[in-house]
Amino acid sequence: MVEAASGAEPAGPADGSAEVLDRPLPEGVRRRVVAIVSDGFGGLTVSELPAQLRQYARFTPSRRLKFAGNAMAAAVETEPLFRQRIAERLREAQPELVRALEAGSPPPAADPLDVAAAAYVLRLTGWVKLVTAAGEEAQRADAERVDEETRAELERLRHEVTELRERSRAETERLRADLEAARKEAESLHRKLRSALSDVKRGEAALRKAAAETESVRAENQTQLSAADSEARRLKARLGEAEAALEASRRAVREGRSIEDMRVRLLLDTLLESAQGLRRELALPPVSLHPAETVDAVEPGRMTPKDIAARALSESDPAILDQLLTLPQAHLVVDGYNVTKTGYPTMPLEKQRLRLLGSLSALAAQTGAEVTCVFDGAELAAPVLLAPPRGVRVLFSKPGVTADELIRQLVRAEPPGRPVTVVSTDREVADGVARAGARPVASAVLLKRLSRS
Repeated sequence: MVEAASGAEPAGPADGSAEVLDRPLPEGVRRRVVAIVSDGFGGLTVSELPAQLRQYARFTPSRRLKFAGNAMAAAVETEPLFRQRIAERLREAQPELVRALEAGSPPPAADPLDVAAAAYVLRLTGWVKLVTAAGEEAQRADAERVDEETRAELERLRHEVTELRERSRAETERLRADLEAARKEAESLHRKLRSALSDVKRGEAALRKAAAETESVRAENQTQLSAADSEARRLKARLGEAEAALEASRRAVREGRSIEDMRVRLLLDTLLESAQGLRRELALPPVSLHPAETVDAVEPGRMTPKDIAARALSESDPAILDQLLTLPQAHLVVDGYNVTKTGYPTMPLEKQRLRLLGSLSALAAQTGAEVTCVFDGAELAAPVLLAPPRGVRVLFSKPGVTADELIRQLVRAEPPGRPVTVVSTDREVADGVARAGARPVASAVLLKRLSRS
């Protein structure tokens, strides 16, 4: 970037606009100049901006630095009026630095890049020297930084080389030890191999000897087997003769027993007919009084129907379920989810099923009754995989069929007169199975009975 004298702005005796930079503007100074332009950019109107910068008028400072940096640097260099306006904003933003530069004594503690950038924008006398000095200072600082980084990198590489040498030495020692151990192990394996080969040879010899002995034993066994077959045929013939003799003796015994049975039956019929004739001859009245009723004593009071009803079991008493299951060929049908959601609704469905089926298996083992547990499977995407417990039949309803309808089908499938008990709190299910001849029982009764097991 080279600044040439321009006749567009007036030059006073202390103006440095005639000074020319004979080298590109240092990068550090350029970044500071762009930052100064970006900060003063927002205080200008659109008409005060050069034409190439007006498209960035609504950008934020950070976006201006990112997208309009080159355009702002070029405008400061080529547009004297725009540079004067940025210089006025700089005087307002950093008055102390500007006064010090105008007095010819930059602050010692100020950053040389900031001083050079301000002088470049203000174009004070000697700004070229300040920019050149700032560039040289930045180059010197970069060189020192690069030199310091190079020394640090060299030291790091030396340290890594030392560590690699140590690791290489340790790895070499370890490999030597492993090689020595492998050599010793190979020698041991060679010895074991020679011993194993000797054992194999001895085993082969023993195997040949055993094969010869086996062949000899097989021949001897074949001879003994032939003799045994001959003896077996002889014994079978004798057994047939014995069975024939036994059958003849049994036939003779049956014939003799038939004659004796006929005689005994004839005697018994004679006695019965004699007793009946004696009863008709004596004309004895039927017995209406027993000897125990002739003893004088106080009899207990008779129970009225009201007393019997008072002693009957309640519908919520689990003992009523025990009585129903003790009936011959009793069948217990359970509405699964109705029971589990009454007893333990917070558990997951899988654990509800497992808990109920385990309890029903114990109940089936205790009572010997047939137990069927029905679950609603209409909403299942796939069949439930489980192993039914012993003594319990597990059924899931098909798609489109509810568990209630499946329970009614089970009840209708039973023959009339068989004791069937259905456990469900659903009133519609209870009424339906009752009309079909089954006995409905509430889910709470079954839960009480299972908790007692």
